[in-house]
Amino acid sequence: MNTAIPAADPAQLGDLNAIVKNYDIRGLVGDTITEPLVTAVGAATVDELDLAGHEIFIGHDMRDSSPAFAAAFARGAAVRGAKPVLLGYCSTDMTYFISGRENAAAAMFTASHNPAAYNGMKLSAAGARGISLDTGLGAIRDRAAAYLRNGVPAASDTVAAATERDVLNDYASYLRQLVDLSGIRPLKIVVDAGNGMAGKTVPAVLGSGCELPKLPLEIVPMYFELDGNFPNHEANPLDPKNLVDLQQRVVAEGADLGLAFDGDADRCFLVDERGNPVSPSAVCAIVAAREVERVRSAGETDVTVIHNLLVSRHVIETIESISATPVRTRVGHSLIKAEMARTNAVFGGEHSAHYYFRDFWGADNGMLAAMHMLAHVGSQTAPMSKIAAEHTPYFASGEINSTVADIPAAYERLVTEFSGVASVDELDGLTFSFEGRDWWWVNVRPSNTEPLLRLNVEAATPEQMEQVRDLTLALIRDER
Repeated sequence: MNTAIPAADPAQLGDLNAIVKNYDIRGLVGDTITEPLVTAVGAATVDELDLAGHEIFIGHDMRDSSPAFAAAFARGAAVRGAKPVLLGYCSTDMTYFISGRENAAAAMFTASHNPAAYNGMKLSAAGARGISLDTGLGAIRDRAAAYLRNGVPAASDTVAAATERDVLNDYASYLRQLVDLSGIRPLKIVVDAGNGMAGKTVPAVLGSGCELPKLPLEIVPMYFELDGNFPNHEANPLDPKNLVDLQQRVVAEGADLGLAFDGDADRCFLVDERGNPVSPSAVCAIVAAREVERVRSAGETDVTVIHNLLVSRHVIETIESISATPVRTRVGHSLIKAEMARTNAVFGGEHSAHYYFRDFWGADNGMLAAMHMLAHVGSQTAPMSKIAAEHTPYFASGEINSTVADIPAAYERLVTEFSGVASVDELDGLTFSFEGRDWWWVNVRPSNTEPLLRLNVEAATPEQMEQVRDLTLALIRDER
């Protein structure tokens, strides 16, 4: 039987150049991302990662298109000689778990926090290693383009049938081993799953869904029904409007804190008992200190913690205050995963609520970060608001986007203004830093996909932050 996959119908090609980003693949379903394209990417992934004869684990979220895309990827992978294993509905960090534990490649079908019309892929090499445009994703794109044009030849006369595996129990049990919540004081928490995959993982990990011992947690569920059309709000907690329901419910319930997950449940945001958002930088500082203390108690002396360049200065000060080594990186999960491996860092944190753990194969896991925060709050009587305030001593603008037609010209205006006043580095965009009692820093980064410049400012005082923010925005937008 001819098992080769023919060339794609031109109407079904999709647009690989548009959807392959720096760290993942993401596009509009039926337009820029199609089933034939996904099949070609599955075949190309097997070739690029040399997976013939090996298992590749394939999971998907709750979007309407995700099960069919997972099956299409499995077809392409099987034709090129791999053994596809379908995980069914899962969170992205569940695919990292199985990739790390089995030392096998994995693919996750999700568009994370994007609206329902989108879908995409997050690919992992064996050991949950990230794949970026420069470390394999670009080559996969080019191989897939050739397969779309010419068809996918079979690697052998025998094509493996896809098998199925449920890893939820093993995933939940593993996380329970990493953070012990059994001895904390009773906590009431509201969890907004946003109709995303946290509706499946939260009951398993924090509840009794996997028949694990009951924890001293009262969970008030919000939007746990899996629905990729997001009938209540987008599963994007980074946008303040999507936190409103959680904030109100936390206050109404008299809860100790609230948790909000994005669509694929690999990021978690916190709300305190007053309904106020907790800065991801505060979470970074708290979890970093916990992880450093843990490995120190086991005898480790030289401890490294990764942070991207947009976290609060307080994160760096916290790491240094406990005699650990902070390592500053660019933004992006594949980059940070690589640095985690290079430095053997115990933890890594980003301003966007991505949290990385050495004990989780250097991959990010929002659920694990949430468990650390529950353990921290549950080990003391102070409320979440007081704890958060102690770890938010400075003043940040948050990320502000500006549409800019001529980015080099905007950069030139910034350099001219700040030269001789602040130091500058180009690790990721432009960062200007002024030291002194009224210190401040500014970072301006271009978007990877749009004509945007992203601004982040932090300062020692609110007045200084506002002054530097307004000046920088005027320069970016050429409004002076």
